[in-house]
Amino acid sequence: MARKSRKGTAAAPAPRGMKLWRAALYIRLSVEFNGRRGDSLETQREIMEAHLALYPDIEVAGIYTDNGITGRTFEREAFQRMLADIEAGRINCVVVKDLSRLGRNTIDTGYYIEKYFPLHQVRFIAVNDQYDSEGADNSGSHITVPLKNMINEAYAADISKKVRSQAHQSMKAGEFIGARPPYGYRKDPGNCHKLLPDENTALVVRQIFAWAAEGVPLNQMVKRLNEAGIPTPSHYKASCGLIKHENLMGSGVWQTMTVTKILSDEVYIGDMVQGKTTVIGHKQFPVPPEDWIIVRGTHEPLVSRELFEQARAAREVAAKKYTQTVKTPYSENILRGRIFCGCCGKPLHRQRSKNKSRRDDYFYRCISNDRIKKDACQRPVSVREDHLLQAILTIIRKEAEVVMGNSLRLKQHSGQLAQDKADAGREIAKLRQSAADSRKYLTSLYENFISGILTAEEYRTLKANYEGTTAAAAQRIRELQRRQAERTAQVAEYISMADRLAGISKGRKLSALLVEQLIERVTVNGPEDVLIQFRFESCFERVAEVLEDE
Repeated sequence: MARKSRKGTAAAPAPRGMKLWRAALYIRLSVEFNGRRGDSLETQREIMEAHLALYPDIEVAGIYTDNGITGRTFEREAFQRMLADIEAGRINCVVVKDLSRLGRNTIDTGYYIEKYFPLHQVRFIAVNDQYDSEGADNSGSHITVPLKNMINEAYAADISKKVRSQAHQSMKAGEFIGARPPYGYRKDPGNCHKLLPDENTALVVRQIFAWAAEGVPLNQMVKRLNEAGIPTPSHYKASCGLIKHENLMGSGVWQTMTVTKILSDEVYIGDMVQGKTTVIGHKQFPVPPEDWIIVRGTHEPLVSRELFEQARAAREVAAKKYTQTVKTPYSENILRGRIFCGCCGKPLHRQRSKNKSRRDDYFYRCISNDRIKKDACQRPVSVREDHLLQAILTIIRKEAEVVMGNSLRLKQHSGQLAQDKADAGREIAKLRQSAADSRKYLTSLYENFISGILTAEEYRTLKANYEGTTAAAAQRIRELQRRQAERTAQVAEYISMADRLAGISKGRKLSALLVEQLIERVTVNGPEDVLIQFRFESCFERVAEVLEDE
């Protein structure tokens, strides 16, 4: 039965033997969307579906939508997924409302239209631009398509430039243009570009500046804030609905960096300081302080300028005292970033003995109760570094014996590994032949449907069966190829690692390189209770399969 468009126009029956196109409807709504109906997600889809209703040889195989993504980049989730489906053979036709929906970057858009799609035998249709790569009337497209792409890119660049220009003017006028107000402030309900004190957090800001002026160290401020149960800035903003993504939430514990940022921000003396970063090529870069946009007295201050300067001066005195203190260099901390307390899970702090006669002695201890708050850790650990390294080395040597034994077994099974590879190759060849047969049957199936030999219900059922067979074969082929590649790479890496471990049993000391190669995490529950998570414990799944098959 011929399909009908939304306007009721019947599609002409497809000629016998006509190629069947599996189309992807690609929809993109720009970040500069201005509410025009013609650009909405729904309207784009309606336009494409109405157009395809006139083509009996095109069926919609998928809809790919990127909402709120600029056309100047092709790093879009749905677009990349569509490309993956093209390369997997699930899509051989791409339809867009117009060329600007595909992209507004002349070079990259041209590459997909003129190189990528033809290379993968993909038909490309831009409905409103009346472009169809399979159409006979597109002989002049080599001129018009690049020209339209240039216009689209210029439009996007112009919009982006206008947005930046408007933001720059707003900053120069002293208007706040950030998405979220600074901690201690809220946006004026009647004017989102104006800041008002948030009395729920303004007192916290004032207290921080008062402590700083008194010379209270940063780590003591952090501990006081945590012990008082005061929510961190990110968690407070989350409670107000200003932050919703968990990646922006933080740990929920005050850090010295957070306090430092507050103490250095002139927004708290009523001045608006903006333009500290700029975007170049979709990446954010810092702007030199002399180029910041500073407007004085734009809103109500939370602290006086005198208190702000007192706090700054006290911090400078503390910093100068620290830098002028003669320090004996520490030896290398080979466990940096990998050693944690077994009770609270926080990193262990490496310290040097205060005994001048034993300055080469180091130990690791949990400082959560000192830096976070009292009772942050119920069983804080402390262990000498030399004892800990010896315990780690003993554990590594025991693990090395296991790895070297497994490596020997792998070498003895090289013939079986080659046989498994050959078996996988034969299965892949059979699956490819099966997929080719199914595609051939699909072509004849469509011809039988058009000729009336098959009913619409029979056609749909048989078509679904053949397509399922083809998809299952393709999936199995990818799985076999992936597993075989993983097995080959993992066996080689495992044997190489065993060779490196062989030297440990011959008196080799623990080094930073060895830790980097072998250790993911060290958890210390006590001086005699050390757990090691090795890097290779979770990355040799295929090696384990080989050893289990013995």
